[in-house]
Amino acid sequence: MNLLVTGGSGFIGSNFIRYLLTETDFNGRIINVDCLTYAGNPENLSDIEAHFSDRYVFVKEDICHQEEMAKIFDYYSIDVICHFAAESHVDRSIAAPDAFVQTNIFGTYTLLELARKRMHHIKRFHHISTDEVYGSLGKSGYFSETSPYQPTSPYSASKAASDHLVRAYFHTYGLPVTLSNCSNNYGPYQFPEKLIPLMILNALAGKPLPVYGDGRNIRDWLYVRDHSAALWTILENGEIGETYNIGGNCELENIRLVEQICEIIDNLETLQFNTPRKDLITFVTDRPGHDRRYAIDASKIKADLKWAPKTPIEQGLRETIGWYINNQEWVNRVISGEYRSWIEQHYNF
Repeated sequence: MNLLVTGGSGFIGSNFIRYLLTETDFNGRIINVDCLTYAGNPENLSDIEAHFSDRYVFVKEDICHQEEMAKIFDYYSIDVICHFAAESHVDRSIAAPDAFVQTNIFGTYTLLELARKRMHHIKRFHHISTDEVYGSLGKSGYFSETSPYQPTSPYSASKAASDHLVRAYFHTYGLPVTLSNCSNNYGPYQFPEKLIPLMILNALAGKPLPVYGDGRNIRDWLYVRDHSAALWTILENGEIGETYNIGGNCELENIRLVEQICEIIDNLETLQFNTPRKDLITFVTDRPGHDRRYAIDASKIKADLKWAPKTPIEQGLRETIGWYINNQEWVNRVISGEYRSWIEQHYNF
């Protein structure tokens, strides 16, 4: 297998590559294509690049550049695509939606066209998406694979559009696709502007913990390693043309999640603080169009592919907090922007 992973230097993509090469029987080659926007950091995989130099290749390129991507498809004889690359931060999509339309819609279209022109060689095109395409749930119910699409932000609208394109290429051209829609991921290497790493780092530093609105928005939390295992299961055994919802079976109000992070950090003997870190919680003005509740029904992937999440939220949070504590050098470089200098020095970009 010559596996093209788009956006493999981001949070979920880099964890997926690490999982494949260190925890599975995958014996092919991974070509990681990433244009290294603000959250793309190949330092996430520097050890992988060193230890798997014969099976891991990094290429800096924008998926929207069709001619350059065509060269990559042909030079590396790509036969499987796992498409992570996307602009994904809702707040950024509200401030500047154009990048989301370009990358998430046009970038996906570019990859689909390249795959369609190589149909004789392509075995699988897997597209990773989000539960946010379904909109907002009420107090009850769950998103299933047949839930209607009701996106409410430029981010979720652009991902919804890309999902529709992928399905259209399956029905119209017979491209061998699978899709997955996942709930909120957390874990190592997540860019610090996302909720969980932001709360961890601010709590460690004794800084305010900003929580939108009343903090009662509910999300389903999925440990990134469990998500990686689900994606590999789909690549190996998923049925062509099918969509699989991937959830963590862990609904939490944002305020309770933040409180749990505070409690775990407060109980670490080496990080005692003069007051409970919950006192740092600061409610801030809610963002426009903030969906109230997401919750995934993952019964299909459990029944059809025998996958289920393995990591309880407290265990996942403890491991994630421990990772950020033990990787302060990475954290400091990312927060300061110095990781961009590391990229320039390491790759001469």
